[in-house]
Amino acid sequence: MSFKFRNAALAACSLVAFSLPAHAQNKGFLETLHRHTTLASTSPGNGDLNPYAVVVVPQDMGVLKKDEVLVTNFNNISNLQGTGTTIVAYSPVTGNARLFANLPRNLAACPGGVGLTTALAILKSGWIIVGSAPSKDGTTTTKGDGCLIVLDANGKYTTTWKGPLINAPWGDIASVDKGDNATLFISMTGFDLPGPNVVDPQTHYPPILHKATVLRLELSIPEGGPPQLESQTVIASGFSARADRDNFLFGPTGLALDDDGTLYVTDGYDNEVTAIDDALTRTDPVTRKDDAVGRIITKGGLLNWPLAMIWVPGHHLLVANGRNGQVVEIDPATKKQIYAQWVDADQAQQPPGNGDLFGLAMTPDRKSFYYVEDDMNTLNVSQP
Repeated sequence: MSFKFRNAALAACSLVAFSLPAHAQNKGFLETLHRHTTLASTSPGNGDLNPYAVVVVPQDMGVLKKDEVLVTNFNNISNLQGTGTTIVAYSPVTGNARLFANLPRNLAACPGGVGLTTALAILKSGWIIVGSAPSKDGTTTTKGDGCLIVLDANGKYTTTWKGPLINAPWGDIASVDKGDNATLFISMTGFDLPGPNVVDPQTHYPPILHKATVLRLELSIPEGGPPQLESQTVIASGFSARADRDNFLFGPTGLALDDDGTLYVTDGYDNEVTAIDDALTRTDPVTRKDDAVGRIITKGGLLNWPLAMIWVPGHHLLVANGRNGQVVEIDPATKKQIYAQWVDADQAQQPPGNGDLFGLAMTPDRKSFYYVEDDMNTLNVSQP
């Protein structure tokens, strides 16, 4: 998602919010929220832009304090996608954001270098896992395979995980963390993607590849030592992926694991949310069938290129739209879209807020949620 500039008068529009009920008789979490507030800039001293991941720190660890918020940056100061190297930490106590980690741009252990994505997780043991989908020129023309990077709780680089199953780790990390072991789910979106100048002669757009996957990683975490990658299993394959000049790539982004082991996935290009059954135990991948990977939970409607996805009260899912400034609430049990709300109604983009949203995270009290506005490089909160 590329960074866009706008003036201060237009910035005020982002604080204007209104709602579009999909089913007026249904009540949901979004209907309790009425204020949308900018908290802090996410651009650190080196000028990195384009905030992606949003994750809340679960407990004090290293230099991090409980309830602080980590945000990754995908672009560098020149606004080239796949070149951001920084993670900032926002303190709800001081109201300020500071630099937490700054990785070497040309990290040799990561194929292609560093471009930090929405793949970010904080383990109970104090280790941070972050994905890299790097580029040299800001497009997939020069995209490297990337890697998963392990940092300690002081933001120091420890190691990388790479290999044939890891290619442009992209979306939310869903996890089960037991302290001495953990299971992670991460979407991989970069397999065989060409540059955005390569077009299908019939559509005149970059070709759609059905090669994106969801990878399950099993970790062991020795006491006092960094996590060890024990196994990798592709649990779903065949999601749509496509290169894009403005947005780097389209691919599955939001991952949310249910208590029964069902993994929900947002497929942005196909504009749907699907479910992968038995995600914690399955040994064979769900593959593409009838133009979907897994069971379709909801498609179209209020969805408009669904990206990040989180659980909210009522056991509903909240999804950020990439092509407008709305978030959409979904009841996975009934497969209904409950409600949509503008959290960024900036009319500098058409439709309003187009290209501005990406990462989401619940506040610790579960009454509000954090989100980023890519165009303004800010962390925001939506509150009652």
